[in-house]
Amino acid sequence: MPRQREGSPFTGLATVALKEAADHMTSARIHLVLLLIFLTAVGAVYAAIGEVTATIGEDQFLFLRLFTTARDPLPSFVAFLGFLLPLVAIALGFDAINGEHNRRTLSRVLAQPIYRDALLAGKFVGGLIVIALCLLTLWLLVTGMGILLTGLPPSGEEVLRGLAFLLASFVYAGVWLAVALVCSTLFRAPATSALAALTLWLILTLFWSMLAPLVAGALAPIDPLDPMTQVHQLELQKAFARISPNVLYGEMTLGLLNPATRSLGLVFTAQLQNALLGAPLPVSQSLMLIWPQLAGMIAALLVLFTIAYVSFQRQEIRA
Repeated sequence: MPRQREGSPFTGLATVALKEAADHMTSARIHLVLLLIFLTAVGAVYAAIGEVTATIGEDQFLFLRLFTTARDPLPSFVAFLGFLLPLVAIALGFDAINGEHNRRTLSRVLAQPIYRDALLAGKFVGGLIVIALCLLTLWLLVTGMGILLTGLPPSGEEVLRGLAFLLASFVYAGVWLAVALVCSTLFRAPATSALAALTLWLILTLFWSMLAPLVAGALAPIDPLDPMTQVHQLELQKAFARISPNVLYGEMTLGLLNPATRSLGLVFTAQLQNALLGAPLPVSQSLMLIWPQLAGMIAALLVLFTIAYVSFQRQEIRA
């Protein structure tokens, strides 16, 4: 008869999480990745400020444009985050479990009064702590640069939208951290898990927008005599594209940082008859607009963590 576990399965979770976060913060690997993000973010924001300062006094949401304005040859700050945040998350999690296997320290850790539940959750929470600190630092950096170079403080609504954008970025990075954690539990070699996570990132970030129209065209071909088939194909293409976290993150940032956005799907002319085009939505309406995307990413994060949890619980640990 199997022996029942004593005490909470999450005993020691805080200890593991803080130790993992401390190890990440002193790691040369994460320092190099964060330096890359810091330099690109400063460059993107500095270039955006040159465009934004020309409209001081005319733009109601000046600070929000710091995140979304691009200036050739640099993309916007949001575009940089959407591309680089997965790299940070993968760097934090690709060897979370298999690294312990290879160092032969996993059996020693589990010999302590720490269950597997606390070990896996602690490593995940430790990575989330580092991501939260990095995002908060970047957000404060952008806001501080905006205040110094424009001489204007952000409004209350801009601060709320900025904090919501911070939360959306945190969940987006958490999804990729969960992907890295899954790869770390499924593959014993850290190089293999890193390659698998990076391959998935490249497919969903770079190639998914090319695959979505092809799949939609194959599943729902257009009938020239029926205009609704074109609408059905576009809706299917949009739904298939939203499998990518990068697409969901782009829609959330669009709804939060561009208050004039009134829809993230197909919009027909009849739906615009009573709409004030160009009028900004209140924060509450923008949050309702992006809630399905945010809920979808939270659900993906939980599913991925569950896969990692089940896989880790089934593994045999040997000294």
